Amino acid sequence: MAVTFDDLPVHGALPPGITRLEIAQSILKTVKREKMPAVYGFVNGGRGAEDPSSLSVLRAWRAARQPLGNHTWAHLDLNKESPEEFGAEVSKNEPLLEELMGKGDWHWLRYPYLHEGETVEKRRAVRAWLFAHGYKIAQVSMDFEDYLWNEPYSRCVVKHDEKSIQKLHDSYLAVADLYYRVFRELSQLVYGRDVKYVLLMHVGAFDARMLPELLKLYRAKGVQFISLQDAMSDPAYRDDPDIGEPAGGAFLELMMQKEKLKFPANSKPYKELEAMCR
Repeated sequence: MAVTFDDLPVHGALPPGITRLEIAQSILKTVKREKMPAVYGFVNGGRGAEDPSSLSVLRAWRAARQPLGNHTWAHLDLNKESPEEFGAEVSKNEPLLEELMGKGDWHWLRYPYLHEGETVEKRRAVRAWLFAHGYKIAQVSMDFEDYLWNEPYSRCVVKHDEKSIQKLHDSYLAVADLYYRVFRELSQLVYGRDVKYVLLMHVGAFDARMLPELLKLYRAKGVQFISLQDAMSDPAYRDDPDIGEPAGGAFLELMMQKEKLKFPANSKPYKELEAMCR
């Protein structure tokens, strides 16, 4: 499994007493301690552009010898853009990536919201533009919507509600465990085997706090961590679902739709997280 992080340098609510840089440094410290392969961080150069400290997050990522990829300039929704507007958003991010990555491989694109086009015509047009400009798509094939816990965590920190923070801790790991099984089932349904998975994470405060335990959970299941390039070398990713889907989705979810396969039962505690520490 390859681990990737979206939304550098700014993601989610910021609990009191912690900075964006400290969140990134915590993640990087865990990655180093766990001897992880290269961990791509996907950049929205326009998020936090008004805050001079945001650049320090990206520089810290590079100082730790971790690579960066393109998540578009402002994390806009492709459903609300034309292919030309989307291409401009990707291009606007490039000078920053080139400055930070130098000769490193920054031509990886992660779609914001995992929206690849609500119509097949738009999807094809955007992919054609990306490939013509040397991009590879950083697919997602393991996801439990980790970002859902970052906002309630910030609220609970403000209230010093340790009991609720413990509930967040427990549900985070439980849902990660559930969706590890769900995505493996999707892989078996579509390909009859485990693909090399790509995990989607975000640079949030609770993600940073939980990362050591999350990696421990995966390792206990026998997961071996690999680079994004290694994961994307799996022949499965040569497939293109080639469907328009307004809701977007991870690669395996879109392949399930294409093959008209029934999704296994799954659920997330949306209402509970939304209500936490209000």
